Amino acid sequence: MSDFARIGVVGAGAWGTALANAAARAGRTVTLWSRDPAAAAQMTAMRENPRGLPGVALEDAVQPTADLADLADCDALLLVVPAQACGPVAAALGEKVPPGTPLVSCAKGIERGTGAFMSEVIARAAPDLIPAVLSGPSFAADVARGLPTAVTLAAVDTDLARALAAALGSASFRLYHSADVRGVEIGGAAKNVLAIAAGIVAGRRLGASAGAAITARGFAELLRFGAAFGARSETLTGLSGLGDLILTASGPQSRNFALGLALGAGTAADGKLAEGAYTASVLVAMAQTRGVDMPICAAVEAVLAGRLSIEAAIEALMARPQRSETAGP
Repeated sequence: MSDFARIGVVGAGAWGTALANAAARAGRTVTLWSRDPAAAAQMTAMRENPRGLPGVALEDAVQPTADLADLADCDALLLVVPAQACGPVAAALGEKVPPGTPLVSCAKGIERGTGAFMSEVIARAAPDLIPAVLSGPSFAADVARGLPTAVTLAAVDTDLARALAAALGSASFRLYHSADVRGVEIGGAAKNVLAIAAGIVAGRRLGASAGAAITARGFAELLRFGAAFGARSETLTGLSGLGDLILTASGPQSRNFALGLALGAGTAADGKLAEGAYTASVLVAMAQTRGVDMPICAAVEAVLAGRLSIEAAIEALMARPQRSETAGP
């Protein structure tokens, strides 16, 4: 199996830039692709990404580009674009890179319209590439600066997952490998919706007790959804499930929490992409098809869609029938 000496990072936003730096610190040669030629030229000249991570220097081994063909000689690719863009970008990559190249999704979402998880999107759009998934509690700024972070990398082939984790890991970026692709994907997607709920609670100033309750009961929803779609419980209680939920629901450095905070406070959102806003409707629809009760996620979806006020959502959640905590929904 390849030692993955050459890593391509597809997407030069904050997270893509952070992962490019992390791969370079692990001793890899890194090609960082941006769809914008001007942005790639700017990063090359300045040796930082002023649009994505201003003030954070690019590692010497990171080479920006705007040409997908420059990724053709990479041993593995990290796909770091928004979840809803993964399909078209993966299809374009499938025409440029050799068959059998691992394509690691680093997006945390579910495709709207199809209900496909990111590994399924890759398999459909680029059938000659090998899907894998990277997810876990990680803020881009922390990873880019080399602060200690641990995440999970999953692939159906455990040997591949182990080899990729070893190639990308360093003293400050620890990767655990897994074969539970679905569990890692579910944790990353569902926690974004729950983080919006946590932000709404904070924006409404409902108190720390309410914040803890919404996170704990939200995690119960995540577990039920995961069980219905074949995830392993140990994955959901690990880094890519509970760990990522704790981080994402912790404060406004999380884009999803920040969106909820703005909704709860009745102020304008900052306009940054919050994956949970796109995932909520498809997550709730998928839960309904399997008979999974997800009242918090459903309330978030209804608030985002404008069908329910925040006050009515809170009232409905608090009025649910009392029951044993271990009895289920």
